Amino acid sequence: MKKLGVVITDGVGFRNFILSDFLVEAEKAFDEVVILSCLPKEVYDGFLSKSKVIELAVFEEKFPSWFFRKTKEVAHLQLHKNNNFGISDNLRANKSKSKSIRGFATRLIFKWTNYFHSEKWIQRYTSFQEQSFKNNSISFEYQNLLQNENFDILFFTHQRPPYIAPLVYQARQLKIKTCSFIFSWDNLASKGRMASNFDNYLVWSDLMKSELSQFYTTINIENIEVVGTPQFEPYVLDRYKVSKDKFDKKFSLDSSKKTICFSCGDISTSKNDELYIETIANAILNRNLPDVNLIVRTSPAEDPIRFSSIASKFSFIKWNYPKWNLSRQGHQEEWSQRIPSVDDVIDLRAILEFSDLNINMLSTMSLDFMQFDKPVINTVFGNAENGLYNDQRFLDYRHIQYVVDSKSTRIVMNENELIKSINEYLSDSSKDKINRENLLKLQVSKPLSGTGKRIAETLYKWV
Repeated sequence: MKKLGVVITDGVGFRNFILSDFLVEAEKAFDEVVILSCLPKEVYDGFLSKSKVIELAVFEEKFPSWFFRKTKEVAHLQLHKNNNFGISDNLRANKSKSKSIRGFATRLIFKWTNYFHSEKWIQRYTSFQEQSFKNNSISFEYQNLLQNENFDILFFTHQRPPYIAPLVYQARQLKIKTCSFIFSWDNLASKGRMASNFDNYLVWSDLMKSELSQFYTTINIENIEVVGTPQFEPYVLDRYKVSKDKFDKKFSLDSSKKTICFSCGDISTSKNDELYIETIANAILNRNLPDVNLIVRTSPAEDPIRFSSIASKFSFIKWNYPKWNLSRQGHQEEWSQRIPSVDDVIDLRAILEFSDLNINMLSTMSLDFMQFDKPVINTVFGNAENGLYNDQRFLDYRHIQYVVDSKSTRIVMNENELIKSINEYLSDSSKDKINRENLLKLQVSKPLSGTGKRIAETLYKWV
């Protein structure tokens, strides 16, 4: 009897591992599968056949746990900041001028880790953080849960949320094997420390495998497996396909026209999206662009209210507001409690397949559209001098440098470059095709078909 525990931390994890084929394949490989959910239990209604769900109590991080977590995160950034703009930019973002206790503590952490930030010191901070869990009631609850369930392996679908750390700690105390999936293409070269140490790791690509070894030198290379990512697996599953006729009717599109999709980021990193949408819309009205359909997909992580004035101003724009329902309010990371619907996966897949061109501000959506061989334009008008939000700085992030160097997308820094690139791609969508294919091979080293099965079989191998 082999038993798998799957820890779903957020709505994206729900999409990746519940709406893909992973769960079906995991149920074939293991005798029993249990989902340990940081989301409300009822969101799984209608999605499970054999698996059961245990809703995890919400972990509230007390000051000692926060202090040592923050210390290890800042130390990790200090250790890897040299010649890595994304890490150093993240380090600056972690600084605090607050006069609160945590503000003063953060400044102390920065001073201390400026000198003590080696991998050995980071492991010490991790150990101190784990010691802080010992008297936490939720940690005891996790211990009882793991003892009762008697898992052979515990699979974490995201490596970064801080609230999974006490669960990993208790698994280690009980000698339960742990594995984590590296969540996104930017998580290693641009983000902070993982929540904990795991026994094994699943990654998207050979590139990500080398990055994991670089930024986490204590990990044995044999404990890392390249499996691809379930994030894109729904695009090759028949149950999410629709016809172009249905797509056109759904969004009231003129089927005789080509379609441009602008996909938004959230306001924390993509503050200029309103400008980009308005620039494209005005170019259509002024006939600097052909008469095309323009559809805008907003970020599922936020309320699209910030675009209401643009929607009123340009009535011809079609809008795709992702059907992600907020399952719980008042959570410490409320965005994580937004749950995607099957209808949204269907809508997104149709947009990817039937749009002729995508425009976005350096988001992962570039890779989504490339899965359907669609050209991509990345808009970055803002810099440190022109008064706009400085999104050009992201060009120096390592995962974006691969995009820039590959020449797989058009990086546009002003209106003229944007209009020129749109016209060129609408005239010939095959431009940069080989470059797009090469970037996809670099970022996702395995075929989309069979991703769920590949992950399930790898987990079984590690039991």
